[in-house]
Amino acid sequence: MSKHELAVLGQDGVEGCCPALLTAPLDEDQAETLAKVFKALGDPVRLRLLSMIASRAGGEVCVCDLTPAFEVSQPTISHHLKLLKQAGLIDSERRGTWVYYRLLPQMTDRLAAILTRPAGQVPAETAPAAGAAS
Repeated sequence: MSKHELAVLGQDGVEGCCPALLTAPLDEDQAETLAKVFKALGDPVRLRLLSMIASRAGGEVCVCDLTPAFEVSQPTISHHLKLLKQAGLIDSERRGTWVYYRLLPQMTDRLAAILTRPAGQVPAETAPAAGAAS
């Protein structure tokens, strides 16, 4: 196991990172930061892991309860959890033999704020889909 310290994304507030996508274009650094988070969410196993952690009563879950839900090896689950942690979506705490994971709601709140249309903004009309009946 590596002893390198990993930078956790998303430790500042929403205002410190990114405007809502619908209010201003992202600059290169903002886009790169967000891409890392979306990449972490872009895998079905990681998305399920995040969902299992976020929906757990009590706010945390033991890795021993996560692993049996998947048809992949324990090291693969650990790798996916590491990527979610590096993206700033979850945190962990070792207790004896087991590691317990919990959601970092700041990051999910940040993603929601970035993707949410500002209050009062009316969505632009979109062209009908190709082949749609009039």
